[in-house]
Amino acid sequence: MSVISIQSQVAFGHVGNSAAIFPLQMHGIDVTAVPTTLLSNRPGYPSIRGRVLDAELVADLLRGVEERGAVDSCDMILSGYLGSAEIAAVVADFVAHAKARNPALTYCCDPVLGDRDRGLFVAADIPPLVRDRLCPLADIITPNHFEFEWLCGANATTSGQVIEAAQALMACGPTTVIVTSAERSDTPDGEIETLAIERSSEGIKAWRAGTPKLPISPSGTGDLFAALLVAARVRGSNTPEALGHAVSATFAVLERTAIRGTEEMRIVESAELLVRPKRRFDPIAIRA
Repeated sequence: MSVISIQSQVAFGHVGNSAAIFPLQMHGIDVTAVPTTLLSNRPGYPSIRGRVLDAELVADLLRGVEERGAVDSCDMILSGYLGSAEIAAVVADFVAHAKARNPALTYCCDPVLGDRDRGLFVAADIPPLVRDRLCPLADIITPNHFEFEWLCGANATTSGQVIEAAQALMACGPTTVIVTSAERSDTPDGEIETLAIERSSEGIKAWRAGTPKLPISPSGTGDLFAALLVAARVRGSNTPEALGHAVSATFAVLERTAIRGTEEMRIVESAELLVRPKRRFDPIAIRA
């Protein structure tokens, strides 16, 4: 089992590939990690060193891993923070080529664009490329609610509105849409929800998975969740099973982080919980 993960990389902390590689490996998955940035740490600290990589370098790295057979043996490609519009275009070209070369592989696009608190936090020319080039290539997309509404161009505050908007996105390519930090008007107090909507030969199906809301909001939780979801899917789980595992293991890491009182997620310390979380939050089917 193998995954090509194309995301940011930091020397200190856990975001991007620095949040995704270890959880994937803990599930027995070989990871070919291609960086889009090399930074000392995530934004939010008093200083940050390093830079977004040149698109030509990212393209060269992707060409090199293909020459080593990574595309032919790959089960899934995962992409996250891209850093520049030029890198977004490089990744789109690589995914299109990889899927043509290996039709069995799938592509999970985590469209890292922004959040409710900060709005769009990437360069203005990146979101249209993610929407118009990467999402149509994807089999699975994992936006947070803010990113989901931006991609759809519409507000979605009820289950019906989320499902309807997800279907519009599916018409352009992906068969599975996972909305993290979902903001439904009827989300139970004290919970944070993730919604999954999927198109199959049996029609549209949807599920919700809720966990207790913790008093922390560390960076990289979306990167961790996407890696755990990909790990479960690569290992053969269907969408509701993968959703349940990803939310349960993510909650376990965040609960451990809250207990420790640290800014960075306690991913390595939670190694066993990544695979076997103590608490299980099973998805509930919702009406499509």
